[in-house]
Amino acid sequence: MNHRIKWLGTVGAISAVGALVLSGCSSTGSDTASTDAGSDLTPITLQLQWVAQAQFAGYYAAVDQGYYADEGLDVTIEEGGPDIVPQDVLAAGDVDYAISWVPKVLGSIEQGANITDVAQIFERSATTQISFTDKNITTAADLAGKTVGSWGFGNEWELFAGMQKAGVALDDISLIQQAFDMNAFLSGDIDAAQAMTYNEYAQVLETENPATGELYQPEDLNVIDWNDEGTAMLQDAIWANADQLASDSDYAANTVKFIKASIKGWIFAANSPEDAAGIVTAAGSSLGQSHQLWMTNEVSKLIFPSTNGVGMIDEAAWANTVDIAKNTKNETGATIISTDPPATAYSNEYVTQALDELKADGVDVMGTDWAPTEVTLNAGGN
Repeated sequence: MNHRIKWLGTVGAISAVGALVLSGCSSTGSDTASTDAGSDLTPITLQLQWVAQAQFAGYYAAVDQGYYADEGLDVTIEEGGPDIVPQDVLAAGDVDYAISWVPKVLGSIEQGANITDVAQIFERSATTQISFTDKNITTAADLAGKTVGSWGFGNEWELFAGMQKAGVALDDISLIQQAFDMNAFLSGDIDAAQAMTYNEYAQVLETENPATGELYQPEDLNVIDWNDEGTAMLQDAIWANADQLASDSDYAANTVKFIKASIKGWIFAANSPEDAAGIVTAAGSSLGQSHQLWMTNEVSKLIFPSTNGVGMIDEAAWANTVDIAKNTKNETGATIISTDPPATAYSNEYVTQALDELKADGVDVMGTDWAPTEVTLNAGGN
């Protein structure tokens, strides 16, 4: 059966993404690099999947704190945007490394992109479906008969997998093409909206509840966490060029160095969230101060505590992501991939070397005792 998606929200939402809170704005372009880099440092370019925001705090912190320079690298961070597919930029040879979600890259790999996940930075998924408590939506099964929002564009798979696991068909819901904001949800046009823990969820908590005159509170919301539902997919990872890894020993060595310094950057961000948020703001993000700090703190929760060391790719989590990518259908009946990805799609070789070096230096790569900070959100995230 053909399923139609209703469009609701901002007209031209995709072209307007850069202006929305989800993305923030930047005036710095691709000029973020170590300021004291000497000519003896190896130039490296990292492609982000979105513009400057604390979702990428560890990389900005690694530049700012000189961790890349300590490894002999002069790193430039290229911001992403709605028209940039980071894995394609990497596969084309235009950058050295890229940050992207695993399911999105699996589709590109099946189309011929020869790239490798060399460090799975986010161990947990940040994608949720949120609703106001009066809707009584606490599990995927409760979505039946509801108006459900989804961004689409590769962000929908955990939602669809969760529904299919719970026996909820697309015919059982009213699927709404959700704009990249929470306006339709806040106005009551969407019962259950897609939200990242580090961004859109906070946007709701930064909004005044007209019934109380105060900001919305967590107890006003129910959250479906795809980690709990068993349909979480691996998200932000460091991707490298597979051909270069196999043929260029210098590139392979630099990959270890890049991962090592990046992990140190993420440890810094987790332990010094206010400083890290400030570093990202200085890099050009226009997100408000409390929102930026919230994002830094929430992103750290996706990394720490680490099960096997930051960046290690868990085989079970990888297999689950591949299984969902092969067997979950979207509203058009399509799946992300049709066959298993090649063995080169991921490798723990380089992150293992990086972790061994860090542990030898006395660095805590597990964050077992790490605890998030308490963040007070202000109206509008300011």
